Amino acid sequence: MKKTGIQIEPADRLKKLPPYLFAEIDRMKRELVAQGKDVIDLGVGDPDLPTPSFIIEALYEAAKNPANHRYALDQGMPELRRTIAAWYRERFQVTLDPEREVLPLIGSKEGIGHIPLALINPGDLVLVPDPGYPVYKSATWFAGGEVHLLPLLEENNYLVDFDSIDRAAIERAKLLFLNYPNNPTAACASKDFFASAIACAREYGFIICHDAAYTEIAFDGFKPMSFLQMDGAREVGIEFHSLSKTFNMTGWRIGFACGNAKILELLSKVKANLDSGIFQAIQWAGIEALSHAEEEARKNSQIYERRRNFLVDGLNSLGWRVTKPKATFYVWVSVPPGSTSQEFAARLLKEANLVVTPGNGFGPNGEGYFRMSLTLPEERIQEAIRRIKKLHSH
Repeated sequence: MKKTGIQIEPADRLKKLPPYLFAEIDRMKRELVAQGKDVIDLGVGDPDLPTPSFIIEALYEAAKNPANHRYALDQGMPELRRTIAAWYRERFQVTLDPEREVLPLIGSKEGIGHIPLALINPGDLVLVPDPGYPVYKSATWFAGGEVHLLPLLEENNYLVDFDSIDRAAIERAKLLFLNYPNNPTAACASKDFFASAIACAREYGFIICHDAAYTEIAFDGFKPMSFLQMDGAREVGIEFHSLSKTFNMTGWRIGFACGNAKILELLSKVKANLDSGIFQAIQWAGIEALSHAEEEARKNSQIYERRRNFLVDGLNSLGWRVTKPKATFYVWVSVPPGSTSQEFAARLLKEANLVVTPGNGFGPNGEGYFRMSLTLPEERIQEAIRRIKKLHSH
């Protein structure tokens, strides 16, 4: 019998995905805005500060040159790779070979999304921190891999506890995602932690992918380290970075991966089949950005540090116990007793027109918490505190 009409069914890999958390929050927010409500969005981590004008100038100049209008090289321009290597040397005292150990990306999310396609076969196991950035899971599922969650618990300072990983899982593992400074918890990792991770990777033969998108937003004089600063890191893994947060360039889509040459070569092969590189004018702008990395990181961190103090001091004045994060522009907060993270976030949205991100959107171990973002001016953060106080007193 002939089929009548076209059947549009999602592929099984799409059916596996939970609804993308931020899209759902965005929908509720848009409804309230449409009703004329003054919504304060502390939900998504998207800097409100503008991209610095010298970077925009560099883009403008490069965009006028027709040579930059053609397909870009998949591996990125040699000038960009050299600039990334120079930044790594200056910032982390790590020497990289720009030809083999640096790979520009269309934002670090793109690289994180594609790395399982380069390394994972159907049925392979990937270790994913929980709570964690949702793309670690979805990228694994897209490659046909299985996800094994590693709980990040408050009593362990939200660090993976390698000794407690299920033996059968760690023996099967092909890949481990790590992310410090951490989204959503804002936790930071030490040398000892990375040393344990590398020792574990060596013993059980898995690859480490470290997402270091937040190393350049840090407070109180703290300087987050790179995974690649550790002995042996390059033998077992790679590190992802992004220009998005450091230079307020989230929409520009430019990042990079560094480290193990063989892993980067495999990622590059996936990319060669799926994209045609970063628009070259954006690469020139990226070169300009990285040449001013230290001062821009300092400026941004000062702004976020003031906001962090406003927000955390304000929440603690309600009798809450919120610790000040040392890095990232997130504050991770326990939900007041009596409601789930989803219920509390919905209540803040309905009764105070405040958007926060419920912790369970980052995985089951995020239940009991919510994430607030510092990507709003101080007066909006103060207004948010006023609204929570009002709600709190009812």
